[in-house]
Amino acid sequence: MDSELLTRFALIEDFSDDQIEMLRPIIEDIRFDTDQVIFNQGDPADYLYFVLDGRVSIRFKPEDGPVLTVSEVDRGEVFGWSSALGSHRYTSSAICSECGLFIRLEGEDLKNLCQEHPETGILILNRLAGVIARRLRGTHEQVLALLHRGLNDK
Repeated sequence: MDSELLTRFALIEDFSDDQIEMLRPIIEDIRFDTDQVIFNQGDPADYLYFVLDGRVSIRFKPEDGPVLTVSEVDRGEVFGWSSALGSHRYTSSAICSECGLFIRLEGEDLKNLCQEHPETGILILNRLAGVIARRLRGTHEQVLALLHRGLNDK
């Protein structure tokens, strides 16, 4: 992975050079085009993704209704965290809504890193938890708005 790209990876801000070198072999940069499906709801949850540039729509299809866009993920945010939470399947779909550059790492590689290097693992997991918590607050508000709109349309 290019060192310049690593400097844009907010999750590892203030990491030591040794910690960054531990991460380098397990992260990769990847480009997605607008409207490209990154993963579908129900696909195996293999990767955790971070947005360097671009935008991603997170969509959920309930069994009894239309597809809902539950979140828009922007620069500095994370998606696909089912892979880091031990889920075997993604619970939503991710579609690139604005082409860009992303970082991904395999959930299994992250798990192994956390076991082999607990200090670095704790730093990563704490930062990841903060990013997810911020996103859940925003998602909660979006779901409430969708429900409110749905009830008022009847």
